[in-house]
Amino acid sequence: MHTQKYFLHALVVSTTFLFSACKKDTPVPTTALVLPATPVVDPANVIKDSALFYTRDVYLWNTQVPSSFDARGYADPSAMMTAIHPYSTEPGFSSPVDRWSFAMKKTEWDQLSSGLNVVAGTTSAAGDLGLSVFFRIEGDLRVSLVEPNSPAGLAGIHRGWRIIEINNSTNITTANASFIIDNIYNATSSSITFQKPDGSTQTIPLQAAHYQGKPVYLDTVYNINNKKTGYLVFNSFLGDENKIYSEFQRVFSRFAAENISNLVVDLRYNGGGYVSVQKKLADYIAATSADGGIMMKQIYNSGNSANNETTLFHKTGGLNLSSVYFIVSKSTASASELLINNLKPYMDVKLVGAGTNATHGKPVGFFPIPVGEWYIFPVSFRTINKNGEGNYFNGLPVNASVADGLDKDWGDRTEASLASTLNHIVSGNFRVNNLPAFKEEIPITKGNAWLGNHQLKSMIGTYKKLK
Repeated sequence: MHTQKYFLHALVVSTTFLFSACKKDTPVPTTALVLPATPVVDPANVIKDSALFYTRDVYLWNTQVPSSFDARGYADPSAMMTAIHPYSTEPGFSSPVDRWSFAMKKTEWDQLSSGLNVVAGTTSAAGDLGLSVFFRIEGDLRVSLVEPNSPAGLAGIHRGWRIIEINNSTNITTANASFIIDNIYNATSSSITFQKPDGSTQTIPLQAAHYQGKPVYLDTVYNINNKKTGYLVFNSFLGDENKIYSEFQRVFSRFAAENISNLVVDLRYNGGGYVSVQKKLADYIAATSADGGIMMKQIYNSGNSANNETTLFHKTGGLNLSSVYFIVSKSTASASELLINNLKPYMDVKLVGAGTNATHGKPVGFFPIPVGEWYIFPVSFRTINKNGEGNYFNGLPVNASVADGLDKDWGDRTEASLASTLNHIVSGNFRVNNLPAFKEEIPITKGNAWLGNHQLKSMIGTYKKLK
């Protein structure tokens, strides 16, 4: 990550007192000189004022923030960043579009950006358990993913396991989502009873911890009807960039060596991350014809248009595919959506929605601005692809909505979303006869939305020295 500093706004108050020289015959004052009291400066208010100063400069919708907006009326920069959301009116949308501007303590961001787990919106220093959950149907809560290096991963827990009891409670329903969030995402320890695919049960005590995330969950090659398909499960654009790039090189060298003719990239729970990592992955996936072409444009507000930037493709690796499939969900956001949008002008891009009709919808990004012990992240730029396409605040629409196969582990060819994708590659049909079609159930959709809120949706640009 680039280290150019964004200098902190400081307010300097100085007072100069002028005294004339005393003549010998000037009477000596009989009363002591009383100096004005030194004003007391509240450090918290200085931080809030500085956060607002930067926001008025870089916020994409800065002209919509009223002059009467008072940063000191909020508890901290995090609350202030949330309070600016309503001032993000965008043509063509009836409601404000900003759902993402936020602030985070520097220590937490340093951990998160390096790939160390931090639960967004919590203050716990203990880490977390390392698993995420979603409802398959009402009362059927499943492990959606497990971080390999986490307490859950080290305990041998897998995606697809059903949770039937949490800390002695069997009330595993959407109505009890708050309890599930507190005891899965915010807990320092929990005892969870799982039902495994073979029907057996196991109670596993978990203690929260810090661990290094592993963005590449799985890579494999399927040979179906003499068609080789590469499959990559990629869960985050955050982390140690050098390690991620080494993984990209390994994975795509393997795919090229096995001469795959189709590629499936699973981004269903990928909430985004660094724009730079997105670029690297796009360069591996893109067709050779994209080399040297426009990948994307980053566009800032009118006061910072000098920072507008155009990024070009630099084709990497030995693949030259004409099409690519992405498995997505409502949790697919930001840098994940950016990757998809940037490839569309150059390839036949198909989206398979795991339990959704569209992705999250975040065509904008930000970068960390240091303010005291905080970083603030006001949305600062929008993105468009070669064709000028962007503004997908309602999400990218999918080609097929299918069930999220929460009862299966990653890479299982019978998992609903993967099975649908592979079936289309072979037959041109997304429908798999022996699998249930996706049917939206409002309680499940709302329950899973709550469960997914702990995940940060981020498109992190490089530092910019703005005006």
